[in-house]
Amino acid sequence: MESSAEATPTPTAAAAAPAFNTAPVAVFWLAWGGFWTVLLLCGMAFLFVNRKMPFLRIRGLALSFGAVTMLHLYWLSVQIGLAIGQFVPDGAEFWVMGLYLPFGIALFHASNSRFLHIAKAQRKYADKPLTQSNSQLDTSNGPDKTLTGKFRKLDYTTKMLAVVCTGMLVQLLLTVVMYLVSRKYHPSFGVPGTEVTGTPAQQKVEMGRGWEWWPSVFWQFLWAWLVAPVILWKSRGIQDTQGWRLQTIACSIASLHATPMWLVALYVPAMAPVNAYFIPPQWTLRQETLESIAVWEAKNKARAGRDSVITGSTKVGSQASVTWKSLAQLEKDTSQAESVYTMGALEYVLDKNPEPLRKFSALRDFSGENIAFLSAVAEWKSSIPQSPGSSHRSVEISRERFNRALRIYTEFISPYHAEFQINIASQDLKRLEGVFEGAARILYGDRTERFSDPVVPFEDNSWGGPESTAGGSEMSCVSRDGSGDPIADRVQYWGEIPEAFNAAVFDDAESSIKYLVLTNTWPKFVKERRYSLDSEDSGETVETFQSSSTLSSRVKKYFRTMKIVV
Repeated sequence: MESSAEATPTPTAAAAAPAFNTAPVAVFWLAWGGFWTVLLLCGMAFLFVNRKMPFLRIRGLALSFGAVTMLHLYWLSVQIGLAIGQFVPDGAEFWVMGLYLPFGIALFHASNSRFLHIAKAQRKYADKPLTQSNSQLDTSNGPDKTLTGKFRKLDYTTKMLAVVCTGMLVQLLLTVVMYLVSRKYHPSFGVPGTEVTGTPAQQKVEMGRGWEWWPSVFWQFLWAWLVAPVILWKSRGIQDTQGWRLQTIACSIASLHATPMWLVALYVPAMAPVNAYFIPPQWTLRQETLESIAVWEAKNKARAGRDSVITGSTKVGSQASVTWKSLAQLEKDTSQAESVYTMGALEYVLDKNPEPLRKFSALRDFSGENIAFLSAVAEWKSSIPQSPGSSHRSVEISRERFNRALRIYTEFISPYHAEFQINIASQDLKRLEGVFEGAARILYGDRTERFSDPVVPFEDNSWGGPESTAGGSEMSCVSRDGSGDPIADRVQYWGEIPEAFNAAVFDDAESSIKYLVLTNTWPKFVKERRYSLDSEDSGETVETFQSSSTLSSRVKKYFRTMKIVV
């Protein structure tokens, strides 16, 4: 009798005890999840260490890392679900699907939509330098201190974070409400009639579907079937050299099937054999495609980090310790067939007609600020008189030169006001800050912010009001004649000009940017010209060398002597 009583609970206890799934397919998904996690962490660490590289700075790694982290947490939970499913608490899947996945998708599309913002913002560099911009003051748009006005003045990343975080907060509230209302996950409280009955296995199945999941499903459909197609449509005419558009298309298309297949796997009985090897949540996201952000960036970084792939003599050393050869040595080490990739060829094009290179860098390479800066500095230097005049005239000329240099600094160099800040050495940046930052803050304010329109940075009256100039009115003066002239010509700095200001103030920064263009944008530009010498000019593409409206005949002859062969 006792032996019978002792034997009776044993099978029941054995059946109720959770067990680790050691089936080959479960072990495979477990190993695959661990391997991919290690690979992803290494890739993210690599990108973080090299986050100051130009092509990574424009990507907005904070959003990308946030998206990849959330999506990977969801993906990893799904991959190991087949192996440890019996150990997972009731309702855990609801929280994973209700928070990790929607949050990750939202951050991912916010990060990817930055592509459109960068492409649009870079178009201003395709024309004339910003210091000669014909932008005019829009007197109809005064300062707006409303919440909407303040929102519009935020930089793009902050605005996207604000929108996405608002949506994430709504999703969080809906998830919490759904969880508290439904008795599926806690039979002791909730709305009557929402509980489930049956065996523990049947109850667990019902927890994975039902009306409680509608907010999560709606969020997934919103991003995959509405936001993603809009991004694809808006990016249809962009042909960048970085593969950003191609990556956006691949990731958007890869997520279209996710939610429908997840619903099919949940509600179609015929999918049961498939679910034994590939559980329904795994359909929701093909993380391998979405994490191509990190993979793609790592590949580009590795390619950019190598010594010059064109001449083998442009750069020596790693990204951590870069040393440059002198121009004479560079020209000497480069063969005649490859000399088009030298600094001399680049400087010739910049001097004679930089417009094709400017358009290419802005519309295709998303680095238009570099060519615009070089052109602005060259124009500024050419305006310096060769012989000094009278003392009074000399002071006027010196002040005019300083104000023009100040505009170059605020448009391209200032970490507080430049929308696309050029990438120069920290010591050069500190030196230029010492020369210009004081004057820049008097005119533009001392706040770290991005303006809604970088060409019209004075929309907020606080920059020139009594508050911003109190105690320093003798240092600055703002004239507004209402004539509609460019703002840059109507805002002047009348304070003391620093002694460190001279004609060579931008030389170091100019040299750094020239080498940056030589090793990054210039090879892509020359390669592009090789394959488009015979093509006709189109609205979205850069003019070709064959076009009579691009480079002069002397430039075409110069490139022919460099033996560029199509």
